Amino acid sequence: MNETSDAAPTVSLPDGSRFPALGLGTWHMGERARSRSDEIAAVRLALQLGYRLIDTAEMYGEGGAEQVVGAALKSAFDDGIVRREDVTIVTKVYPHNASRAGVVAACDRSLARLGLDHVDLYLLHWQGQHPLAETVAGFERLVDAGKIRRWGVSNFDRDAMAALRRVHGGEACAANQVYYSASERGIEFDLLPWQRELGIPTMAYCPIDQGALAAEPAFQRIGARHGATAAQAALAWLLRHRDVIAIPKAVREMHLRENFEATRVRLGAQDLAEVDALFPPPDDATPLAML
Repeated sequence: MNETSDAAPTVSLPDGSRFPALGLGTWHMGERARSRSDEIAAVRLALQLGYRLIDTAEMYGEGGAEQVVGAALKSAFDDGIVRREDVTIVTKVYPHNASRAGVVAACDRSLARLGLDHVDLYLLHWQGQHPLAETVAGFERLVDAGKIRRWGVSNFDRDAMAALRRVHGGEACAANQVYYSASERGIEFDLLPWQRELGIPTMAYCPIDQGALAAEPAFQRIGARHGATAAQAALAWLLRHRDVIAIPKAVREMHLRENFEATRVRLGAQDLAEVDALFPPPDDATPLAML
């Protein structure tokens, strides 16, 4: 459930722990050396502003994004901006690295790039050639070793999640990260209700549809009614869910501040009706959207 007090909203995980409902995504970071210093500064600034969840992956920049996050975390820790125990770090393993032994080795490499001794949530980026039973066994080895606090998946549809539940240990899945925004609502037909019934939160990547919703007139109107921007209104549309975590990517200070303030926006019935009119909820199962 999202807390709706003045404190930053959080979402409950199956183990009873709570994650921030809004975090910072790092897709496309770490890809160009010339952007590295700006990206490190952006992640550090996010921590200064109050972001307490950072999402990354070994795939992003082939480890470059993890290095960016690691450098920003070290700077923030050294300067007393934040403590390790106050920050939630999520990263992901490539499917081809997700064998029983491969996932352990991949996690070690990610930890080295991040400069950490553990991550809070480790995700299988998408389902690949290795049997889920092997991946889960590898995840459990990492939990036992204290290198990850919990594990989950990404880009899993309803059928894949059901298959995961049939694997020994699969019920320990803590989250599923998928493409979800007002303009990509396919998961609302079957996946989101199924996860909700089991208490598995959804992490929404591309929650502003890679910025497209910031230019959507309907969201501009909705935002204006609340003294907010269109991007904030689009994020608020997602954050109204009590079990959804949004992880928009941002580098510019204006966007970092704008996204962080979206947690204060509360949409009403009229706002939601306008979104439904523009982007109707699904009335049938659709293939999982992926980027």
